[in-house]
Amino acid sequence: MASMDVPADLPKPRAEARPVAPPTLTWVTLALMTTASVASLRAAPTMAVYGLACVFLYLVPAIVFLLPTALVSAELASGWSGGVYRWVAEGLSKPLGFLAVWCQFAMTIFYYPSLLAFVASTIAFVIDPSLASNGVYTAIVIMVLYWTGVWVSSRGTKALAGLSSWGLIIGTLVPGTILVVLGMIFLGQGNPSAAPMDSSHLLPQWTGLASLVLIVNNFLSYSGMEMNAVHVSSLKNPAKEYPKSMFLAMGLVLLIFILPALAISWVVPADQLSLTAGVMQAFDAFFSYFNVGWMTPIAAIMLISASLGGMLTWLAGPSKGLLEISRSEGYLPPFLQKLNKFGIQQNILVTQGIVTSVIALGYALIPNVSSVYWIFSTITTQVYLIVYLLMFVAAMRLRKLKPDHPRGYRAPALGLICSVGLLSSLAAMFIGFVPPSQFGSGSVWSYILIVGGGLVILGLLIPWTFLKLRKPSWRTAAADAPHEGDAA
Repeated sequence: MASMDVPADLPKPRAEARPVAPPTLTWVTLALMTTASVASLRAAPTMAVYGLACVFLYLVPAIVFLLPTALVSAELASGWSGGVYRWVAEGLSKPLGFLAVWCQFAMTIFYYPSLLAFVASTIAFVIDPSLASNGVYTAIVIMVLYWTGVWVSSRGTKALAGLSSWGLIIGTLVPGTILVVLGMIFLGQGNPSAAPMDSSHLLPQWTGLASLVLIVNNFLSYSGMEMNAVHVSSLKNPAKEYPKSMFLAMGLVLLIFILPALAISWVVPADQLSLTAGVMQAFDAFFSYFNVGWMTPIAAIMLISASLGGMLTWLAGPSKGLLEISRSEGYLPPFLQKLNKFGIQQNILVTQGIVTSVIALGYALIPNVSSVYWIFSTITTQVYLIVYLLMFVAAMRLRKLKPDHPRGYRAPALGLICSVGLLSSLAAMFIGFVPPSQFGSGSVWSYILIVGGGLVILGLLIPWTFLKLRKPSWRTAAADAPHEGDAA
């Protein structure tokens, strides 16, 4: 997935009481902020499997999903503070607003195992490359790193908040540039590309729906555009500058996604590519070719540090947004609303950690690590798509129900943009149930059951249960009772 920084649209219940004008941003600065929150190298191996066709597979979701998401969320953010909960609550209903903010939080439950599986495979290239495909090793690393992150986050270490801001440079731009430059030199010296680079391979080979399944992963790669939309009011002229900012960000994101994916496909054959260790496979191949193998651990450390920084900041981010909404509306039982002495929602983090540990066992129980990684990434995407489906519908209803409500930015042809985003999200959700062609040997129905079960249980059944069991005392207990960390 994309580099996941702390969402900027987390609910801030008292924000509207502060009439202080936000600082002014340039549209270039906003473009760079957006690029930093979306771009990552982690998804590169997934698309490198397609070689030159990855260009097409990145461009299509950028047009039908990335752009609509950016423009629609900008209008909503410039008119209503409070993030996706407020947008959906105002446009549809408060229970659906809770569903949206829940899914924004719940997708991280499957995101952490897939992110830490990438970290585990990267560490393996420093210790023993054969470990990258070892499920037991991967599961152990996931659980150790996650629980370490929970302990660190529960201490309220504020210095960690800035870690992910370095992710774009340390874990994306520098290694990505090195990868592409080495790849170009590699080809320039007359070496053949592992993947065909001729015009006949611009489009993915059509073998049925399974041949397009990997495009679903790009929806998750592009998710997060709505997070920086809250800054639209900080621009001098939002109507003109925001579209320019988004087009620049989209161009930068596409370059960061496409070029490293191509570089990987130049040196690692598709049938040998690991979805978790593909980046390190490419670095290892290039460094070995240029006789600088000692740089492999350095590249691994850069990727690991950026990923762990992102994980630490995201641990406290979405769960805090869910907590604040639940304390004001009573959506979660008091046990999950309790804060520790550092003002951190430790009970939510621990509960999430138990579920994450159970999920991590999937890496130990299922032989193919790449298959598990893909399944978890797909479930993550499916759950997050619920957020966007609700957001697009809410935006259309708000334009109809409250056309005169002040908005700092109005998206052009909002109905058309929302329809395109809505249909593409539905299509991505449908295609996500089709096993990718790389894993055709497994049971189709088992795949559908796992992905569908993850979507229904995590994205629908659990929030429905909370709403069904909700009691007035859940809200009053949280709003009125003192908490140790409230003053923190």
